[in-house]
Amino acid sequence: MAEVTLARRDAFDLPEDSWRGFSDPSAYIRVRADGTAELDLVVENLHCPGCIPKIEGAVKRLPGVLHARVNLSTKRLHLHWRPDAVEPSALLGAVAGQGFRLAPYDPGALASSGADDTKALLRALAVAGFAAGNVMLLSVSVWSGLVSDMGPATRDLFHWVSALIALPAVAFAGQPFFRSALTALRGHRLNMDVPISLAVILASGMSLVETLASGDYVYFDAAVMLLFFLLIGRYLDLRTRGQARSAAENLMLLRAQGASVLTADGERRALPIAEIGPGMRVLVAAGERVPVDGRIARGRSDLDTSLVTGESVPRAAAPGTEIFAGTLNLTSLLEVEVTAVGEGTLLAEIVRLMEAAEQCRARYVRLADRMARIYAPAVHILAAVSFLGWLAFGGLGWQEALLIAVAVLIVTCPCALGLAVPAVQVAAVGRLLRGGVLVKSADGLERLAQVDTVIFDKTGTLTQGWPEPTNLTEIAVADQRLAASMAAASRHPLSRALCRTVGPVGIPETEVREEPGLGLAMILDGREVRLGNREWCGVPTSQSSAVESELWLAVPGRAPVRFAFRDAPRADAARTVAWLKDRGLAVELLSGDREPAAREIARALGIDRWAGERRPADKIARLEVLAADGHKVLMVGDGLNDAPALAAAFASASPAEAADISQTAADFVIQGDGLSPLAEAMRVGVASRRLILQNFALALGYNAIAVPLAMAGLVTPLIAALAMSASSIAVTLNALRLSLARREARL
Repeated sequence: MAEVTLARRDAFDLPEDSWRGFSDPSAYIRVRADGTAELDLVVENLHCPGCIPKIEGAVKRLPGVLHARVNLSTKRLHLHWRPDAVEPSALLGAVAGQGFRLAPYDPGALASSGADDTKALLRALAVAGFAAGNVMLLSVSVWSGLVSDMGPATRDLFHWVSALIALPAVAFAGQPFFRSALTALRGHRLNMDVPISLAVILASGMSLVETLASGDYVYFDAAVMLLFFLLIGRYLDLRTRGQARSAAENLMLLRAQGASVLTADGERRALPIAEIGPGMRVLVAAGERVPVDGRIARGRSDLDTSLVTGESVPRAAAPGTEIFAGTLNLTSLLEVEVTAVGEGTLLAEIVRLMEAAEQCRARYVRLADRMARIYAPAVHILAAVSFLGWLAFGGLGWQEALLIAVAVLIVTCPCALGLAVPAVQVAAVGRLLRGGVLVKSADGLERLAQVDTVIFDKTGTLTQGWPEPTNLTEIAVADQRLAASMAAASRHPLSRALCRTVGPVGIPETEVREEPGLGLAMILDGREVRLGNREWCGVPTSQSSAVESELWLAVPGRAPVRFAFRDAPRADAARTVAWLKDRGLAVELLSGDREPAAREIARALGIDRWAGERRPADKIARLEVLAADGHKVLMVGDGLNDAPALAAAFASASPAEAADISQTAADFVIQGDGLSPLAEAMRVGVASRRLILQNFALALGYNAIAVPLAMAGLVTPLIAALAMSASSIAVTLNALRLSLARREARL
């Protein structure tokens, strides 16, 4: 495999501040098992949704790029590429060439970065508010003085005092907009802050010219008030989006920054996570979150694994148990052998899945991107047409015509359109995570809202996935203990279920041997005792069950004893099926298990259409038939044999206990022991679609009304600033209804 390296900033002809923190860049690249490479970066000066297509487009144009996605909430840029086709330096150069500053991805710095952004906006807002209040007082004096024949000298003095207050305030308070606009122009592109900056500069510059010429009218009050209202809108937008902040960012707060490491000589050392590697041993005290993925080497405890499994009941852990970063150690000290840290942990993988879901290039997102992409040229054309039209045909002077153009520049900002989809996606993903559903594809949410048919697998999906004895009350305790003592020597699922149910038993005095495919045997009092299938234990076929699994205990001189096992349905499976049917969805069961077992579970859960002994190809064939008939199918399955069907279905879901490949193929992962989160996902999917359409209507309706009014000269720059900010906040608050709404009770 070729070595993956990351070039230094001085290898490129780029601005000095394009790269930050890459003293050891190769440490940030992860090489996957298939030879491809991944890298996560932070785009420091990413402020608006309109920048996302620019960044992703610049990278995706390069050969060998498999994936590039930007998350607006966390500012993370995730890159996935083939090292033999493109150098990582070319990837970073493409982004920096657009005028964006890059830094290594540091989850711990995100919270402080967000706080810094908030403080900077508050400082700018305070300066703009102070200047706006004072300049407005002077402007009111000038306006009233003009009516009462104020002298030119007094009027000029007031104008100069206004200029001395307004111009420094504009220079300071306008920095959030000016920096963003300058970055875009350096990258030979336009963003939504370019027309805003142009409007503020034009209003201030025109006022300064009038002041120098002793003119009657200046617009310093409009410039600073414009900035004041724009900053209020941006601050409120930042805060309201913070209420629906990425669930992935919240998960990242669970990551440990350091751990207590046990050295080879038995000493304890506190080390940062970056210096801990696989094979090392860390100590996790009671009450601490596990900082790494690993395997327990010493100690026993109870773990709160709700983050990973959704299960609220603590899980017992002993030597050999696998544990994951983010889980909580509840009762006693554990010594853990590290298997993965940082970006290699399960928690990091969940974070990446969450971010991918929040910023997925879904159909509605692509539509919003296309509409926002034509914004910059369109708004400048409209502003120019307004200025020239009023100047040539409206009988206005250049000052009044320019003010109308400034209002058009401001009122057409597409912030609301850019936030229409991401705000809903963030709220939906966060709500579903709290409801026990891990969303892997935001496009899946759109598709889930259109589903009309649900197909379930049986084992591990509708059922618990493990057998339980059903007739122990009919069996003598001595026989139970004898069978369990023999079963302890086997890892067969039925043997383990028997041991788990009967409880601890003594070890047999004689050796237990296992006959593959048959069962277990041992010599007791000179006679062979067997525990296994009916043929091996000499049981007639007529006594077997086609529905239940079974083990037989055969002791010479006695009638064989039957241990029956059944994979019981999940506790809420029947209620979930009933809920789906009540809402008009067709429900089917396709199982690879025996037909009698499939028939029994279908009858127990009220599923009318079912089929057993179905291979993966049979399941896909059924999906294709339904799709050809115009049905949109949700496939729910957990096994390796379900992965092809999950990938082929219109939408798909998989339980948390499912095989890795099934979870990879699914759009949603259902956590916990029940199926009721599936109903929550379907409710949220329908609500998300409705809110996205509402947000589009709000954004487009705002522009349909505001733009003609601005071009007609009926909207001042101040009113335009208020309207633009209000539209963005309205869209975000509408999306927040999804996360603030009361979740319906579990089925």
